[in-house]
Parts: sequence; C-alpha cells; structure tokens
Amino acid sequence: MIASDPARPRDPDAAPVSPGATNSDIVSHPPNPARSNSIPASRSLEVSGILIVDKPTGVTSHDVIDVVRRRFREKGAGHLGTLDPAASGLLAVALGAATRCIPVWQGGEKTYEATLKLGVTTSTQDTTGEVIAERLVAVSEAQLHAASSHFEGDLMQVPPMVSALKVGGERLYRLARRGITVEREPRPVHVAAWEWLGFDLPLATFRVRCSGGTYVRTLAHDLGERLGTGAALHALRRMRSAPFDLTRSVTVRELYELDPEVAWAQAGIPLDRALETLPALVLDDAGVRAIGHGSVIELDASSGHSLPVDGGPRSIVFRDAAGHALALGDVRADGATLRARPHVVFPWAVREGRAGER
Repeated sequence: MIASDPARPRDPDAAPVSPGATNSDIVSHPPNPARSNSIPASRSLEVSGILIVDKPTGVTSHDVIDVVRRRFREKGAGHLGTLDPAASGLLAVALGAATRCIPVWQGGEKTYEATLKLGVTTSTQDTTGEVIAERLVAVSEAQLHAASSHFEGDLMQVPPMVSALKVGGERLYRLARRGITVEREPRPVHVAAWEWLGFDLPLATFRVRCSGGTYVRTLAHDLGERLGTGAALHALRRMRSAPFDLTRSVTVRELYELDPEVAWAQAGIPLDRALETLPALVLDDAGVRAIGHGSVIELDASSGHSLPVDGGPRSIVFRDAAGHALALGDVRADGATLRARPHVVFPWAVREGRAGER
C-alpha cells in the first residue's frame, strides 16, 4: 500500500451523500472552487507525482482539479478516477509527468464506506433519484448479513442506466435524462469483502472492498431486491483506491490555506515512489542513454527473467542505478530474445530532444 452519475456522468464508484467529509471542509466564503478566478495562485512548485485529496461533498472532482491547478500552477493536473459531487473521500490527483502514467494506477481495488436506505427503490439506485417504490422494512441484522454474503466473490453486475458507460455510442446517463432505458450486458466484477459497520434501520452502514468498475449503488439496489424491501444508496465515501489511501491527505480547505510546498509534503507521493507498484528494469549508464534516445534494449537472462512479457506499454518502469524513474515501457519476446522498449520517457531522462509516446 502507498499511503498517502445521475443524469450526470459518475465514476462507477461514485454515489450520493457522504458520511465523512462535508462541504464545510471548503471555505464557507470565497474563494469558491467553482470560480477559478477567485482561487489564489502560487509560484510553480514543479513536482511530479500523486497528490491525495480528501474531497468533500458538494463539489465536483473537476472543481478540485481546478483548485490544484491554480495552487500548484500545473495546467496538466488530472485525477485517476472521478467522485460524484455528493460523494466524499479519496481523489488521487496526478501532477507533472505523473499525468502520463495515469493508466498504471487505474482499475485498482477500491474500498468504500457506504450507507444504504432500505424500503425504497429509486430511478437512479441512490437517494437522489425519484422514488418509484416504497416497501415495509421488516428485516433483522442477521438477514442483512446473510443477504450480503451472496454479493461477495465474483459477480455478474448489470450497470445502472445512470452511468457513463456507452451503448450504441451514447452514454447511458444521457439516455436516462431523456427517459430512455436500454438493455445493458452484465459485466464481471469482484467483491473481496462486505463488512457491516452499523444499523439504524432503515439505514445500514457497510464497508466494501471491490474491483474497479463495480457500482456500489447497484450492490445496494440488488441487496434490497434480494431482501424484498428495496434499497437505495444513501451515502458513499472512498477510503482507498489501490495503491493509494487517505493516510496522508489534504483537504480542499487546506489547499487554499497551505503553501503548496507544505501541502505537497503533507499529501504528495513523488513519482519514484508512486511507481513502486510496477516491476523495475534497472539500467546501467549505457542503458540510461539508450532509453533517453527512445532506443530498444536487448535483455540478458538475468535482467529479463522477472519482468512481464507483452504486459502493455506501461507494464514496467525503467530506473537508473539510484532508483530514479526514467520511463515506462514493456518487454517483448522476439524468439528467444527479450527486448525492452520505452513508450513514455520522462522529461528529465530525454537525450537530444527525443521523448514521449513511442
């Protein structure tokens, strides 16, 4: 571990209100994160890595990115996965050269703390939607435990209409806005663990660890259908998006109030550390020069045996002898020969101006 929807597009893991941070984390008076011209800028810090922000409810992920861009004077900042405005928790923001590494960290296991409301079924599978059915809640905690056990392990999940997935080239949430419902193919997801944290019926709070792409509000909806009571997601807070968590994080209010150097020291993960999730190919001086020119490196048996073959263009990290990340790339087999090819060369590693996607 590295410490550290609607009729609107949502991340699969986003949902309505949060039991954690609230929009009181944002300064109650201007500057307003939705008004970029009111965000105090600072001098450029020139960092590369991941900044862990604890997003409050009531603001969009884009609002948070706008604050980070202005405070760090970093136009290229981007998040690893959005959170709905009404959800709170971990928003990992890539800065500098880390923006070219975002696919490395997307799709990791997620951990959420959520609250569902029994007795209601809504048009959006959460309590922001139109209530389309209400039923009596007469279930015990034991029944909830038994029902949730059926939603652990490998599942086939039908995505909700209120999602950013595309069908026929159009996003589902856009169709939902027009009152159109279409068939959606079930998709494989994995729920590693479902733990109940508390009961105040009709509300019940739980923690879930699941694969990227799992719709937590659909888990809540399907659980309600199994119980026969109906259920809708009432609150959601993202605690972890592997390999990042909230151990070291910064709030949006702190982004306003702290110098960028202090905010980075508090919640930043340098790129060298953030890429520790990837297998590394350590280069000698000749290899460093070759990668800087974008050249392919032929590997001997000792350096290539532990590296993934044909893992994709960002499946390994090239490092120098001191451990500094220089590039991302892959290893390919050419008969009995293994060759490592850089696909993303970081600016500080470039030789003679040759760099970038290859």
